[in-house]
Amino acid sequence: MKTVLGIDPGLQATGYALVSGDREGIRLLQKGVIRPRPGALEERLWELYHQVKRVLWEVPLDLVAMEDLFSHHHYPKAALLLGHVRGVICLASAERGVQVASLPPAEIKRALVGNGRASKVQVQRAVQRFMVLPEPPPTHVADALAVALTALSRQGVRLVPCWEEVRV
Repeated sequence: MKTVLGIDPGLQATGYALVSGDREGIRLLQKGVIRPRPGALEERLWELYHQVKRVLWEVPLDLVAMEDLFSHHHYPKAALLLGHVRGVICLASAERGVQVASLPPAEIKRALVGNGRASKVQVQRAVQRFMVLPEPPPTHVADALAVALTALSRQGVRLVPCWEEVRV
């Protein structure tokens, strides 16, 4: 059994998904969005750190996975802020003793949708199908699930749903 925490890092909203998988299939253990209260950067990062740390200690983990940092030349400040968020997540993971894997967004989309330039809606629908969810999850949760599923797949877990009941 492999357990991965997938994270979609963001300063305003950080999506997360705890997913486990083995020969029997994949299971969604927990999902959600961390939304730090508005305030100074250091206060938001502090709150994010403590909330991520709480999730990290919920279950034994094999890996934390998140999207690689990307930047757009029109928005250089966004990449710098996202770097702070990723640093906080890496710190919390290191304290927990869990390795962090960074996955390129195009690789995640290619793994789940078959197209490295897939839209948010396509990713949401793919995640809904893989996890057999009644409706597409919100974008931050869908992105976190996509990261976790891709990381599990890289660990050799076959992405088939497990039909046993798991509370989310």
